[in-house]
Amino acid sequence: MIIWKSPFTAAKVFRVSTESQGVVETVHVPVMPDEVVHWMTEHAPRVMVDGTYGGGGHSSLLIKKLPPGEGFMIGLDRDPAVSERVDTESHDPRLTVFLGSYERIPKALEALEIPKADAILLDVGLSSDQLADANRGFSFTVDGPLDLRFDPEFGDPASDWLAWKKEDEIANAIYQYGEERCSRRIAKEIVTRRRKENPVKTVNDLVEICRRCVPPSKNHNIHPATRTFQALRIVVNDELGIMERTLKAAPEWLAPAGRLVVISFHSLEDRIVKNAFRDDERWNILTKKPLRPTDDEVRMNPRSRSAKMRVAELA
Repeated sequence: MIIWKSPFTAAKVFRVSTESQGVVETVHVPVMPDEVVHWMTEHAPRVMVDGTYGGGGHSSLLIKKLPPGEGFMIGLDRDPAVSERVDTESHDPRLTVFLGSYERIPKALEALEIPKADAILLDVGLSSDQLADANRGFSFTVDGPLDLRFDPEFGDPASDWLAWKKEDEIANAIYQYGEERCSRRIAKEIVTRRRKENPVKTVNDLVEICRRCVPPSKNHNIHPATRTFQALRIVVNDELGIMERTLKAAPEWLAPAGRLVVISFHSLEDRIVKNAFRDDERWNILTKKPLRPTDDEVRMNPRSRSAKMRVAELA
């Protein structure tokens, strides 16, 4: 049986029970699967880490590349709902999944008494499973609570964050993390509703504000709420902070010639990865330009269209 272990507190142990609730099927399609397998396994690794386990799609492909009956596949994910999608009846004993951010990779390695990893994957996009959950607020096409947290047990939901932040703080966050030019207009509307004792609490509340404040795009078929939701998700989950800290520390977690593969989905993330690889002499960059999904993949999986993959090897 796969044991979900918290690498933070020894007392918090999760056992997935197929008897009590069954296995929830994932609807997420792993992005750039062939490229991930190639760059993660080209150097014959024995210890691989999937820092964003999600539906387990990438991990299920990678574990097949380990020597028969040998090696370790380690998964981490912040979302407790992932535990419902682990099939305990047919799992590979080489797989262990931890509940926690990929920032905690060294704690997971320590728990398994493994000194270093040979390859680490970070697919930092939002999964289709999270978008499909109306109670999380990730999809602006389905109404529900405006939460946006990866782990609902920690931190404040986006609705609470909007309820107490100043107007300029809201505007700056939407502009900085969403690159939304209408950020000040959106922030003003949010605060105006709050003052009228009708605060933004649901997905539809915020979507309607964005529809009023963001003019139709001339060059791109993009929903008016896209950038604002992205910004709030980044804020409540500290996504960029975790990514920056992880990229800085990752060389310490890898064995000699170990690899780090990162898939990002918007310019802020990709810029952080690019600069981290370029500015740290410990990295040997293997992809001079970001790899992109093929046209065939984009046709089959439209959500892959904005993916960018960068790969670096420990020098």
